[in-house]
Amino acid sequence: MTDNSVILEKRGQAFWITINRPDKRNALNAGVIAGIAKGYRDAHDDKDVRVIVLTGAGDKAFCAGADLQNSGAAFSMDFSRPNVDYADLLRLSQDATKPAIARVGGVCMAGGMGLLCMTDMAVAADHVVFGLPEVKVGVFPMQVMSLLQSIAPPRLVNEWALTGEPFDARAAQAAGLLNYVVPAAELDAKIDWLVGRIVDKSPTAIRRGKYAMRAIASMSFDESIAYTESQIALLAMTEDAKEGLKAFGEKRKPSWTGR
Repeated sequence: MTDNSVILEKRGQAFWITINRPDKRNALNAGVIAGIAKGYRDAHDDKDVRVIVLTGAGDKAFCAGADLQNSGAAFSMDFSRPNVDYADLLRLSQDATKPAIARVGGVCMAGGMGLLCMTDMAVAADHVVFGLPEVKVGVFPMQVMSLLQSIAPPRLVNEWALTGEPFDARAAQAAGLLNYVVPAAELDAKIDWLVGRIVDKSPTAIRRGKYAMRAIASMSFDESIAYTESQIALLAMTEDAKEGLKAFGEKRKPSWTGR
């Protein structure tokens, strides 16, 4: 079950997932996690959706991490279960075959960093502050590490996680966490521009490409090259690939079927 803590909205071919707890700095609780997961599933169930946009309501926070008003609940778990809902959300995001963009309009901390890392691309306003402050309250960004360590340089990840000190948007971009940093007034325009660069491309190529990138992430070069040479052969047999090559030859825009 979800509540109004997450707003799900289809805007053209983009599916927007907005954390709607601005008074709590869009902090994570059970309802938020369930709502984001539902958004990912709904987006994949809708064939017209080509891209997911994940953001937070208001201009103060993207997501400030776990809701610490009841700290016992924030870090408790049912020990009869081998997994937790936040970890399952990160798993769901990594299995996604539709691209996701993080729109970061405000502070991004702790578990919010995990949400940032679970997307494929990210755009932030230039005033945004980032951080992994968990050590300041006696815990550690355990699950966030699973994604963050494959994105940012190890020395920086060590510093962020071990000191808990915040860093700015330019540092986040230099570390590879962000694609673009823009003035707050230009954030939505940049998101629209990036969405536009995705929705006019082949959904089949993107779907199979994301699947392949996920598959080869832990492969050796020899395993990866063998896998990808077979994948390109399969992709060339799809309707979208045939249409793309035909359109190129005829000097026109392709008409994608997503097949």
